[in-house]
Amino acid sequence: MSGILEGKRILITGVLMESSIAFHAAKLAQEQGAEIILTAWPRPTLTERIAKKLPHPDKVKVLELDVSNDEHLARLEGQVREHLGDRLDGVVHSIGFAPQDALGGNFLHTPFESVSTAMHVSAFSLKSLTMALLPLMSEGGAVVGLTFDAKFAWPKYDWMGAAKAALEATNRYMARDLGERDIRCNLVSAGPIGSMAAKSIPGFEELAGVWDSRSPLKWDLSDPEPAGRAIVALLSDWFPKTTGEIVHVDGGLHAIGA
Repeated sequence: MSGILEGKRILITGVLMESSIAFHAAKLAQEQGAEIILTAWPRPTLTERIAKKLPHPDKVKVLELDVSNDEHLARLEGQVREHLGDRLDGVVHSIGFAPQDALGGNFLHTPFESVSTAMHVSAFSLKSLTMALLPLMSEGGAVVGLTFDAKFAWPKYDWMGAAKAALEATNRYMARDLGERDIRCNLVSAGPIGSMAAKSIPGFEELAGVWDSRSPLKWDLSDPEPAGRAIVALLSDWFPKTTGEIVHVDGGLHAIGA
């Protein structure tokens, strides 16, 4: 029986550790029949090492890509063509960064330079990455990004929360403008996962603790696979008319009040 991504070619960003959602998306994508290519920044060697733990490590190429660097974006199409050919069916955006002074309770005192960095890397890059790869998606496809529910002001999340709100708005406008090309743009809103990126957020334990008391379904901080499954599903043909959507994989907490 073939997998739901059989024959598809997918570019995946953000594979940093085995504990990352992006790693599990890559693992499941391969298991479901996709050819994948990974991008990494700032340490491609780290991603190359982690990629050896994928089901088919010999078939994975890692490209260096800083999504805030125009030169990197300009060369990306050619690099992907070299390794995957002239067609790309899906893009996974698992990229987020904010300087330390934009997190941890410093919201009212964060300088614009730091806010600008957070917005550029975490939100604008969804558009710039997709546009860099658009010539390879002439037959349509799917763009899937990762967010952390931006309807709320979370403890210590500060300007990263604002950047996620910008990411969610960017996704809606991309869905509007790329629909005519048969490109679907959706986000997965995942609950907290104890990944390297999450642990860099001051006060992460306080934020994650909310799930212990409010999530209808038991939440496991150490299990990124449910979010990875949602990403793979949205990359597949099983959601042919879904775009501009945010799929919550958070144990149901988004639906619960105080």
